[in-house]
Amino acid sequence: MKTRALGGQGLTVSAEGLGLMGMSAHYGATDETESLATIDRALELGVTLMDTAEGYGPFRNEQLLGKALAGRREAAVVATKTGVEFTDDGAFVGHNGTPDYIRRSAERSLRHLGTDRIDLYYLHRVDPNVPVEESVGAMAELVAAGKVRHIGLCEAAPATVRRAHAVHPLAAVQTEYSLFERGVEQNGVLDTLNELGIGLVAYAPLGRGFLSGAITTPESFAPDDFRRTDPRFQGENFDRNLAVVEQVRLLAAEKGVTPSQLALAWTLSRGAVPIPGTKRRRYLEENTAATAVTLSDADLARIEAVAPLGVAAGERYAPELMGSLNG
Repeated sequence: MKTRALGGQGLTVSAEGLGLMGMSAHYGATDETESLATIDRALELGVTLMDTAEGYGPFRNEQLLGKALAGRREAAVVATKTGVEFTDDGAFVGHNGTPDYIRRSAERSLRHLGTDRIDLYYLHRVDPNVPVEESVGAMAELVAAGKVRHIGLCEAAPATVRRAHAVHPLAAVQTEYSLFERGVEQNGVLDTLNELGIGLVAYAPLGRGFLSGAITTPESFAPDDFRRTDPRFQGENFDRNLAVVEQVRLLAAEKGVTPSQLALAWTLSRGAVPIPGTKRRRYLEENTAATAVTLSDADLARIEAVAPLGVAAGERYAPELMGSLNG
């Protein structure tokens, strides 16, 4: 596995990371044994960046990663998130970017992860009621105390990124980025990150599984699967997006790779560090093989022709969740 510098603050990670959320929440049934085996296999393959959050479960995902890394903490770059409040018994409260909550949740995350430091600590969502300078100031205090190595934001607008970076240098901004979701190319986020030397971590780089080519009907999702409420998987939107995936599948077949590998190779070609989520070893192995795929200028032009900016039908979240994004 190749490595990449994530931002300009000295953080080096695997070129592709692993999103752990689905191992504990939002994507149907979970299997701890297979999840632990998947993390084991990821480490064997050289995947170091492990992405979790206190809200995944809540807490169960951090605890799972802590269990997986027991006795080998140095093998991974642990990324987790704060700023979405939960009580200690797991009840959702709401956005909370106050310094007091950030300090308290950091201590809780350290405990759940079974570690004395977090390698990359994100503000999961920018709290509209708290100046980002205050939130990042508390995160900077955690860096000074040695409890956090690097900090970042999730789903942040260019002006917010600039304000945060002025308080303490950001290593990364995490946002949705894929052939289906290229908004950062239009809204100034990508230009801002490139200007300031901040890394881009791409979550949902497979369009929440759509770009794998394995999803042919939304009826296959478990009742508690997040995608049952995702506008891109609904009605006419689903049919239009499936037609795009079919074109991606044809391009992948011509190149001798899977649709997932083509989509991930494209994201890698844009300089991002994708963190595809999976809870099974077979998909992990397929995804990591994308780091060996080279796309020529002709390949990129053909991909652009079938998946241009704005190709996906439907918003990327239901209305109530779209409102949580910092725009």
